[in-house]
Amino acid sequence: MEELTFAEAIEKARYSIHRLKLKDVHGVPLLEPIAQSWESISAFCPDPSDLLIATYPKAGTTWTQEIVDLLLHDGDAEACKRAPTIVRNPFLEIVAPPPVPSGLELLSRMTPPRVIKTHLPIQLVPGGFWKNKCKVIYTARNAKDNLVSYYHFDRMNLSHPDPGPWDGYVRKFMKGELAWGSWYDHVKGYWRAKEERNILYLFYEDMKENPRREVERIMRYLGLSVPRGVLEKIVRLTSFEVMKDNPMANYTFIPNIVFDSSVSPFMRKGAVGDWTTHFSPEQTELFDEDYARQMGSTSIPFRSSI
Repeated sequence: MEELTFAEAIEKARYSIHRLKLKDVHGVPLLEPIAQSWESISAFCPDPSDLLIATYPKAGTTWTQEIVDLLLHDGDAEACKRAPTIVRNPFLEIVAPPPVPSGLELLSRMTPPRVIKTHLPIQLVPGGFWKNKCKVIYTARNAKDNLVSYYHFDRMNLSHPDPGPWDGYVRKFMKGELAWGSWYDHVKGYWRAKEERNILYLFYEDMKENPRREVERIMRYLGLSVPRGVLEKIVRLTSFEVMKDNPMANYTFIPNIVFDSSVSPFMRKGAVGDWTTHFSPEQTELFDEDYARQMGSTSIPFRSSI
């Protein structure tokens, strides 16, 4: 499906687009259409050659997808502009009003190997991914910056529940009351399973600090080898500044009736430490106390600054 066709499909569905409610699926709040289609989503069986890119929402998903696509196409920028991100790497569980295709519909039109995106916590990932020993790349972002980014995304994404005021959103994040559930459970679940299930666990902050090193890690995990010059090209093409201007990756192909860019662009800052401009001292204290309680039993090396 080409960009214009995808945009036209959304335009045709415009009267069905509204802020959705959340519905519990095995203890995880998901967007209601996902919950209603859960039987078919959970039954999805990938090919062993398929690659899954998993993240909590707004943790570097699109960035990771673009790096992988460029590695798979030897740094060919034009090849990676063949279609919008959401078409190149279907979003497994997403369900939109017709005629917008669901993630499962897009996947059914593709021949493996496919690159598939999900925000599902590990316990909800269809079992076929583990049965078929698919490779999985998980990208995690520190809680405070992830929270800030998700808040602005929920403000501009008019198909997500209304985020409400900032202070209330902070508390919802802490309680896991947002779409796709608890950030804490999400990052810990993939961390615990990373060795047994051959998951490449990446950190957003590491990618910002040393993008070339992390691109090389992804390359090796995928069993690929590209020349040094191509590697440098991929690092440049996946910088925040370049991707923000790439219409195939910056989600400007989604009309304003869904992603209202006048509220916030999809690619907003891409920074580490932006949380300091949002959290009050009182919110920081409250959040840090809760974070210590929820993350006290894990050794995941998150950094909220670099």
